[in-house]
Amino acid sequence: MRFRSALLNQLNWSLFSLCAICTALFSVSVSAAESERGRPNILWITSEDNGPHLGCYGDEYADTPHIDKLAAKGMIYLNCWSTAPVCAPARTTLITGMYPTCLGAEHMRSMVKLPENVLLYPQYLRQAGYYCTNNSKEDYNVEKTGKVWDQSNGKSHWKNRKPGQPFFAVFNHTISHESKIRNRPHTLIHDPAKVRIPAYHPDTPEVRHDWAQYYDRITEMDAKVGKNLKELAEAGLTEDTIIFYYGDHGSGMPRSKRWPYNSGLQVPLVVYVPPKFRKLAPADYEAQGKTDRLVGFVDFAPTVLSLAGVKPPQHMQGDAFMGEFKTKPQEYLYGFRGRMDERYDLVRSVRNQRYLYIKNYMPHKKYGQYLNYMFQTPTTQVWKKMYDAGELKPPQTYFWETKPAEELYDLQADRDEVNNLADSADHQQVLEELKQAQHKKILAIRDLGFLPEAEFHSLSDGGAPYLIGQNKELYPLKQILMMADLASSGKPSGVDQLIKGLSSQNSAIRYWAAMGLLMRGDKAVAQAHEPLDKALKDSSKSVRCIAAEALGKYGTHQDVDNAVDTLISLSDQKKEGVYVAMLALNGLDKLGSEKVARVQVQIAKLPLKNAQLDRRLQSYVGRLVERLQEQQNTEK
Repeated sequence: MRFRSALLNQLNWSLFSLCAICTALFSVSVSAAESERGRPNILWITSEDNGPHLGCYGDEYADTPHIDKLAAKGMIYLNCWSTAPVCAPARTTLITGMYPTCLGAEHMRSMVKLPENVLLYPQYLRQAGYYCTNNSKEDYNVEKTGKVWDQSNGKSHWKNRKPGQPFFAVFNHTISHESKIRNRPHTLIHDPAKVRIPAYHPDTPEVRHDWAQYYDRITEMDAKVGKNLKELAEAGLTEDTIIFYYGDHGSGMPRSKRWPYNSGLQVPLVVYVPPKFRKLAPADYEAQGKTDRLVGFVDFAPTVLSLAGVKPPQHMQGDAFMGEFKTKPQEYLYGFRGRMDERYDLVRSVRNQRYLYIKNYMPHKKYGQYLNYMFQTPTTQVWKKMYDAGELKPPQTYFWETKPAEELYDLQADRDEVNNLADSADHQQVLEELKQAQHKKILAIRDLGFLPEAEFHSLSDGGAPYLIGQNKELYPLKQILMMADLASSGKPSGVDQLIKGLSSQNSAIRYWAAMGLLMRGDKAVAQAHEPLDKALKDSSKSVRCIAAEALGKYGTHQDVDNAVDTLISLSDQKKEGVYVAMLALNGLDKLGSEKVARVQVQIAKLPLKNAQLDRRLQSYVGRLVERLQEQQNTEK
């Protein structure tokens, strides 16, 4: 299937003509009630890579006096999710008020276009008269059009606004980032002997040091938050300003960051609403209060617009939990995992007040796939070394093994999420409830993650991938999801249906059919040998990659040769594009060094960078090439 420009224009108009009208009228959409009472300033203070490891959340090991003081006069959200467990997709959720999974922006460090008439939330605030600043990280997966911020750099500050102008200001602190918990030398302040080690980590000096250093960094971050609050107070603006403090996703420790467990998605959220704006607060707001209301990053954009007296536009998919246009509490929170740096995966998660459900659509991939950046952390290194040496027992072994198709955790009884209840007879009702909730969300937002990354970029032909996802003819999601569910079910049955899927006219269905055969191993691949061999010449390069991986892992010697030839031919990012190249190189990596030894010279000649790409994407192919070469050298 090919996406025609005429169809793009027609779809663009049909989907967003109403939005364009609303945008044109937006400058007068601030409510009369809001104009009468005056508008609040809004301050967002954010920190990176930390969960709710704070004193105000009951963590006695933490030393966070400034955030604790803010919580003492404000309210704590006990169940706030970042929606994505890694920075760029999480920040994309924040800036759009939409799920990146429907935008084609779920993958770590990618760049996609938005539909023409979809603006980012600061643009709506600026239209309403707010002075909007960001100090200073952006890291969005969507292209900006028009002016988004009045100022977005290290010098951005609310004090630069016009006299009397209300402000919306973000101050982002990086000191607790993953990279800061592993840099050495570091003299520990927190006693590593007293740190709590989660059940999935081994108890070693390296792990204790990383966790203690993480808490040291949180204390340093807290001091920066204190400076922001002091500056606001000295300007006499505290009682005119609604203050949010929150983290951007879970801790930077392995199996938190990058994983849509509660440990990777739960973030601290402390909100202060001054008395003069108390009508904008939620009904359960109180000083020193706590709420178990479920809120997520997808809700933040509509919430901040609601606080400013601006009705959130219809394309935003979250729910305002404060302000004039607040909605009723939601039953579920949703999370996701896509490509993480250079490694592909597809995971969706959903939780209610007590339980977390995870669906692994690629359960044949290990949790702890080799990521260059993640493996720089001492905890990751010692953990993997101990696993390889056979020195670990469950649940510390799980991270280095393949995944079950489904996971279910009781967050009240199992804070570390290591006791999978998916097969428990007593929990089938809640599992089915959450599974259905996740399915409904996938279909409601038209989750684009079931289309290979290379496909929605090529189909959109330089336009917005979102429009591809919303087109039911180009993207028959129900049928694709059925095949993805069958492929990832973990059941040995269904081979005949998967073989039939290889002949579908839809490339995404063929992709998942090939994936399902790969997941089932040697017998399924042997049964599907002829259609898989034919798929090595499929019109979709993504289908070719998966068929080649299946035949290369489980086929004959001739199949291995054909598979390796197919994958190496697709590994040149300058010829095939970065997304096809990454998929092909991942396939070569899964075949093992012995099978790919004969193409090492070709691998060494592959272009490691493509200057035409967004700079954040430029290192990923090089990392995969380096990994293939390292493994070959290790074998020697």
